[in-house]
Amino acid sequence: MSRVCQISGKKANNGYSVSHSHVKTKKKQNINLQRKKIWSRAKGCWIRKKISTKAIKSFYKVDL
Repeated sequence: MSRVCQISGKKANNGYSVSHSHVKTKKKQNINLQRKKIWSRAKGCWIRKKISTKAIKSFYKVDL
């Protein structure tokens, strides 16, 4: 299973880890994914999704 948000489509970001001597090594900055149950109004049942925490925050803002 890939680490991609199923709602917003966010993926991992490439970056550098910089040491004290300023040597740069590549690293991957993964997103904060959570497994969440969401009520589907269209289907009338619960569905399980892998959602980033940023999408969860905006999801509940829009829903209220």
